[in-house]
Amino acid sequence: MHKTERVAVAVKSDEADQACTTVYYDGSCPLCSVEIGHYASCEGSDGLHFVDVSNPNVRLGEDLTRQAAMGRFHVRRADGKLVSGARGFTELWDALPKWRWLARVARFPGIIPLLELAYRGFLPLRPVLSRIASWVGAKPVNQKDTLS
Repeated sequence: MHKTERVAVAVKSDEADQACTTVYYDGSCPLCSVEIGHYASCEGSDGLHFVDVSNPNVRLGEDLTRQAAMGRFHVRRADGKLVSGARGFTELWDALPKWRWLARVARFPGIIPLLELAYRGFLPLRPVLSRIASWVGAKPVNQKDTLS
């Protein structure tokens, strides 16, 4: 499978795969779709499962609601543990060889709390940044469904 086909398949998945790390993302968000498309095209992404939580029919697991998944980045580790925010990004980065250095930096004492603070600062800006991304040509994976 070519890289472009891999990305198309990855960003359209609809359920978690318990055998590997699962990345939950908002496919109705142009900014999120571009970011996840990038990660899905990276070396090592074949070990990840990408799930678009904007699709109301996805199965997320008992410990994750669609509303929570739409409002915050979540990753389910291969061992089943659900992490979110900065810890979720650290898990994602650790799975991708060209991003692994950032995961290592994030694990230095005190760094994850700082990244989490920055992530929480980003969340209220996400809708505006997503609109800007849309204006410059970014397209959401799921253009039909958003959480009300």
